Amino acid sequence: MADVANARARYRRILRFAGRYMIQAWWFELVLPRFGLGALAARGRARRLQNIARRFHVLAVQYGGLMIKVGQFLSSRLDVLPPEITKELEGLQDEVPPVAFPAIRRLAQAELGIPLERAFEWVDETPVAAASLGQAHRARLTAADAEETGFADVVVKVQRPGIEEIVDVDLKALRRVAEWMSRVRVVRDHVDLPALVEEFAHTSREEIDYLHEAQNAERFAADFAGDSRVAVPEVAWERSTRRVLTLADVTAIKINDVDALRAAGIDPAEVAKEFANVMFDQLFVNGFFHADPHPGNIFVTPTPTPTGAHTGRGTGTDSPTRSWTFTFIDFGMMGEVPDRLRHSLQRLMIAVASRNSAQMIESIRAVGVLLPSADTVELERAMTALFARFGGMGFAELQDVDPREFRDFAKEFGDVMRSLPFQLPENFLLIIRAVSLTSGMCSSLDPAFNVWDAVEPYADRLLRDERGNMVQAVAREAASVAGVMARLPRRLDDMVTRIEDGRLVADVPKLDRWLRRLERMGRRVMSAVLFTGLVISGAVLRAEDLTIGTVLMVASLIPLLHALFAGFAGRRGPHD
Repeated sequence: MADVANARARYRRILRFAGRYMIQAWWFELVLPRFGLGALAARGRARRLQNIARRFHVLAVQYGGLMIKVGQFLSSRLDVLPPEITKELEGLQDEVPPVAFPAIRRLAQAELGIPLERAFEWVDETPVAAASLGQAHRARLTAADAEETGFADVVVKVQRPGIEEIVDVDLKALRRVAEWMSRVRVVRDHVDLPALVEEFAHTSREEIDYLHEAQNAERFAADFAGDSRVAVPEVAWERSTRRVLTLADVTAIKINDVDALRAAGIDPAEVAKEFANVMFDQLFVNGFFHADPHPGNIFVTPTPTPTGAHTGRGTGTDSPTRSWTFTFIDFGMMGEVPDRLRHSLQRLMIAVASRNSAQMIESIRAVGVLLPSADTVELERAMTALFARFGGMGFAELQDVDPREFRDFAKEFGDVMRSLPFQLPENFLLIIRAVSLTSGMCSSLDPAFNVWDAVEPYADRLLRDERGNMVQAVAREAASVAGVMARLPRRLDDMVTRIEDGRLVADVPKLDRWLRRLERMGRRVMSAVLFTGLVISGAVLRAEDLTIGTVLMVASLIPLLHALFAGFAGRRGPHD
């Protein structure tokens, strides 16, 4: 009964908090401006936002569970949320109080089915990390297990007792809040909050299934097999269950520990550049990415000798002088990018790198952020102005820009975006989180980090791949059309035979003449397709190989002449 009462109290507390500040936002942001009091509402906005964030911080630390996850996500949204909110929510993960070890011992022993003293040679009762859903302890495998796995020192991750029930309560509350907010038209028109909560729910439930996390770790390791930039801890499967996960201890230098990196002879600026490349590979090439790349989940591991050449994916350079590796941990929160969305994101990156406003907007539309009905003329004009003024600037250079100029641009973009029908599509919650954390990480490692320097060579590589894929696609399409045209006479003959054998009255001589014309026209269409394919292929390949490109373009004249003049011979025959 006590547990049920606590769950109800938790649910009501979350709803009261959300309801109170939703009403406050409605009053200050919607009602007062309608009565000409917008300036009054704006004057105290920063203080109100700071107060909301501070109170949510207290709520999250007190209740833990998914409230910590929500706060972490909000703190990473430096791109859309004001600093009054993000600063107050920083460090939430580090403030989670650990669970007393006796409770952890009971849960681990129940899961493993044997006493901890038999499962491990020893376990450190002081946790190495305490998170919202579980906590980790260092341990050592028994001699027999160590011989079988090939490693002895491990980290045992144990779920917080009762966390599944807490997650259920939190998700129930979040669903109700999403339902309330969806009744506000400006929210409903721009984001499907119930769908967003369901995506968050799916991710959260996967995160508390440690067997699923172990499978994610092995899949991630397979994606980077042979790539010396990335390492992944091995799983001790015999000591892992849904609530207990045992991994090789790979503790090294935290990626954001700049002083430790320098002491190890590692350049933080090089780490920033390489980290961006590794994350780009996950998002735009593999389609399977680490969605929680905060500093606690990534180590920089010095290696005893310089690493050899990696697989060559992305634009990461495996310099012969580099002697360190990224070691990722905690694979509970992973994301997948479907092929179609990944292609749209690749096109978006190419557009950003080339400062092509029109292509960027079309790519955003293809991704699904802008609805098909959106009139993007003003947005394209604003993007062109943005690229002209700020394109190519790094973080350090942007800090020197007059803040008033930033405010003017922000106001203009805010007005334009509010006038457009946009929405947050599915699969985007984790992508946005990963990109936000990656950008923040790189800037903290190197204040002069320029995202353009990372994006442009990567986009250039994607563009080269796309050219090759386009040539292959044109060739496949031409072959497909040729196949259809080759089969067309037999199919048409079969159709005529069926007509003649039936009871339908048909003027067969006229039908034969019509079919011959249709066949000639089909062959001319096929020639036109072949001409187009050869011309495009030649134009693309001329940039890489002048000889082959020129030969293809010259060869395109043959199908062009056929497409233009093949019909004349038919016209000299008998007329209908």
